[in-house]
Amino acid sequence: MKLPMMPRNLSRVADNEVFSFACHNNVRCFTHCCRHLELALTPYDVLRLKNALKLHSREFLDRYVIIEMDEEDAFPRYYLTMVDDGNASCVFVTSTGCSVYQDRPGACRAYPMGRASMRRENDTLEEFYVLLKEDHCNGFEEKTSQTPLQYCRDQELDRYNEKNDALIGIQQHENIRRGQHLSPEQSKLYTLALYDLDTFRAKLFAGELATPEPLSTPHLKELNKDENLLEFGITWLQSVLFPSSKLK
Repeated sequence: MKLPMMPRNLSRVADNEVFSFACHNNVRCFTHCCRHLELALTPYDVLRLKNALKLHSREFLDRYVIIEMDEEDAFPRYYLTMVDDGNASCVFVTSTGCSVYQDRPGACRAYPMGRASMRRENDTLEEFYVLLKEDHCNGFEEKTSQTPLQYCRDQELDRYNEKNDALIGIQQHENIRRGQHLSPEQSKLYTLALYDLDTFRAKLFAGELATPEPLSTPHLKELNKDENLLEFGITWLQSVLFPSSKLK
């Protein structure tokens, strides 16, 4: 994969390359990375957070998510709201750390590492990792050493990566690469099926949404589980956005 020129503080790291980093409450910069940031949220991030907070998905979106879409964007973008405290702090950060730590977003788990994945022509995924070294971060002075793969396991990122990779069939679809942008109605369906799962389930169960095949009672029972519903939503959305294309 040919990479674009990266910023000075961003460097590629091999899967088995060892780097030193740790974050804990004794590091001088503890929680500094929870401020002055734009935190993009994936569907799985929202699933975990709204369940941790025991909120309906619509309420979570209304209270904690900013949805943006510019003319050049193929898809809507979803960001966690920040507190207007002069530091643009994460709404969930406290003096003792993250109040939703067990269900924190994938980007928080991965920091200071980034991961990109792309679908090859043979339908396999190619991934690579980068390290972001920001001036405020003292975590690289810690003696804890690991590889990117070890770091992913330690931060319980495998589940997040699996769920995020499932979106590649939509986000890197050949129609999107050719310049297709979502219509306003399609953008609403994108939000519904991926980010507003509780409303999506209610509409499905009420028969308000067409499906390629009728949903059987056992299937509906399975869709009571949010992770199963998200998987279904991705497949359903792909059939809605690209009806003449073969599902992948």
